[in-house]
Amino acid sequence: MTLTMDTPAAARGSGTLAVELSGAVKRFGAVTAVDGISLAIRPGEVVALLGPNGAGKTSTVDMLLGLSQPTSGTARVYGRAPQEAVALGLVSAVMQTGGLLKDYTVEETVRLTAVLFGRGRAHVEQALQRAGIADIRKRLVGKCSGGQQQRLRFAMALLPDPELLILDEPTTGMDVAGRHDFWTAIRDDARGGRTVIFATHYLEEADAYADRVVFVRRGRIVADGTAAEVKALASGRTVRATLPGADEAALRALPTVESAEVRGDTVYVHAGDTDAVARHLLTRTAARDLEITSRNLEEAFLTLTAEEDPR
Repeated sequence: MTLTMDTPAAARGSGTLAVELSGAVKRFGAVTAVDGISLAIRPGEVVALLGPNGAGKTSTVDMLLGLSQPTSGTARVYGRAPQEAVALGLVSAVMQTGGLLKDYTVEETVRLTAVLFGRGRAHVEQALQRAGIADIRKRLVGKCSGGQQQRLRFAMALLPDPELLILDEPTTGMDVAGRHDFWTAIRDDARGGRTVIFATHYLEEADAYADRVVFVRRGRIVADGTAAEVKALASGRTVRATLPGADEAALRALPTVESAEVRGDTVYVHAGDTDAVARHLLTRTAARDLEITSRNLEEAFLTLTAEEDPR
């Protein structure tokens, strides 16, 4: 799905915030999907919007695309109402499904989209090249893989040269090389001033390519910062060591230990005071090859977006 029209060149580099949500609330009857989100994104930032299913990500994106109105609070895109920003071609969206005619070739699809925006052959060729699908231009869309169709949607979204690009699971179906090439193109665009907001289940992509990571849970932002800052919010570190015959229950009983797991001869202990755990293992057990690591983004995600214990 692509939502775009002709783009005014004045927006890029204007200094206006690309996205500004202020106390945005979205309710559907008795259900509150977005619960007072405030978020400011500067032009050129690449922001990962992450959260479990039902967290409010889609409802937030819908407000930015002008597909729905906030129940209360405000949503602005480059200082404008989202519907106006979309109508001016400031925004493109690349979604997971829909928007493709299976009986057209890849090139025909891009050329048809280009006509809608008054773009010529040079723009078509550039979009095909940037999306990495120039070599399959004669292939029917219905014969393309899921990853190739996502690249085609990306090419279509690039045609109007949008200021804000919103991506929903953009690399689904792509192989490792395809994902790398895709994100290289996105980072190049961001250096040119384009703003990118993306949702993904590949948390390593958010860790590697996002300037900021925003975690959403139950319609609220629970973390917002660089990947390193967000990982630091999930307190504690993990001690990994080789310890044949380890007693998992004994490890869990150590002070400040939150969790312990034994996998074969290797133990993983997450604790608030990992130095104390390391000293215990090195002086009181036969542990070797000990390593202390910070939580990765996946572990931070699970910790920060976990549902609260009702007890």
